[in-house]
Amino acid sequence: MEDRPISLTLRIVAGIMLLFLLAPVLIVVPISFSADTYMAFPPSGWSVKWYVAIFQDPKMINAFWVSLALAVLTTVLSLAIGLPAAYVLVRLRPRGSEAMASFFTAPLLLPSIVLGLALLVVFATFGLLGTFQGFLAAHLVITLPYAVRVLSTALSTLPRAVEEAATTLGAPPLSVFFRVTLPMMRNAIVATSALAFLVSFDEVVLSLFMSGPRISTLPVEMYHHVENEADPMVAAISVLLIVLTFAVVVVVDRTAGLSRTFVK
Repeated sequence: MEDRPISLTLRIVAGIMLLFLLAPVLIVVPISFSADTYMAFPPSGWSVKWYVAIFQDPKMINAFWVSLALAVLTTVLSLAIGLPAAYVLVRLRPRGSEAMASFFTAPLLLPSIVLGLALLVVFATFGLLGTFQGFLAAHLVITLPYAVRVLSTALSTLPRAVEEAATTLGAPPLSVFFRVTLPMMRNAIVATSALAFLVSFDEVVLSLFMSGPRISTLPVEMYHHVENEADPMVAAISVLLIVLTFAVVVVVDRTAGLSRTFVK
């Protein structure tokens, strides 16, 4: 009998926490369909004009394509660099591997504002500010630690006996890696891709330091729009970004399964 009050209390607390997390979404969605010229909750009327306004704003459209291209390339490079790095750190374990692992994950320990200021100083020296290459390098700084961490954890849980059996049967190291190791890491690769894509697409602090008059990302344009305007168009963009995030989660679930991807 004593377990029932405890269970009920936990459910109530969990429900309150869930409501707290969903509260911004529950407010943003109605505002995005507002007929008002300013953000107000609840709206005085309903309209989809702010969704139409998004596609009529060339700055927002261009910024979206920049963010999309940047997120895709960042994801590809994070996997291309993170996979070999994780394999070296976990399987080969060279001298100083722990220090190397700490080096890869160090950017996660720094506040974004500090990291952005440091990159601003360095990139200004090489003329990378306001360039696509500068954005790409900056985003790699924050996505690589996640990629190396997730892939290293997944690789450390894989049974080495399978790889050793393939080697014993005469398979060369590259064949073992591509035909044995990579298929077993499928779930981790999917999780890393989704995480790197979302982190890059949604990054705003570093992008503010890297942006210039010729190139900008969608989060930066949203930030500048909020500074100058108070209309619900930003709320409409936010809803579309929520839909994009949900779509990525659905792809991950359909591809590898959420429970298998993030538990293993």
